[in-house]
Amino acid sequence: MRKNPERRLALIDAAIEVLAREGARGLTFRAVDAQAAVPNGTASNYFSNRDDLLTQAGGRIYERLIPDDLEGLIDPVNGTDRERLVTLMLEVVDRVTSFGTGFLALMELRLEATRRPDLRAVLTVRIREDFDLNVANHLASGVPGDAMTVRLLYMSLNWLALDRLTLPNLFGEEDIRTIVEAAVDRALPRESWKVSAVR
Repeated sequence: MRKNPERRLALIDAAIEVLAREGARGLTFRAVDAQAAVPNGTASNYFSNRDDLLTQAGGRIYERLIPDDLEGLIDPVNGTDRERLVTLMLEVVDRVTSFGTGFLALMELRLEATRRPDLRAVLTVRIREDFDLNVANHLASGVPGDAMTVRLLYMSLNWLALDRLTLPNLFGEEDIRTIVEAAVDRALPRESWKVSAVR
């Protein structure tokens, strides 16, 4: 039976919404069909089983989180000053939290991955690809620092995004900026900016 790729994506996107709202236990073909507003039985025609649906949802979240256009995020000629890096990190937090259901669904998938080796393998590969892309962009940007700098920022901003989505009153917008600035300054001490300025 021929299958419609657009409908498949719509079903995966519906699965992401269900995961964020109901958790992994609430992810059923029937719930996905209802979320996608398609006839009962549609999802089961597109996915061999629930594990298949979970795995494809894990890959799809990252497709939607990566910006469409990476141009302009880095300046390999002039480098990127501290304020630009802070702005970029704030944009990352905004981009992740603007797709809040995706990020929350990813947290559900990561918990579920502790019980499902196939899902763990898919998420490990996909998250490693995302991390390696972040490292490559950072190194190409002219900003001081190395892969560990990216790792420190990655870990702190991911947790900040989780707090922002799950405990939205924990930190105000001004607090978020202060935290991001502190993360940048501690991952890249001020002395390192002076070195990049004379390159």
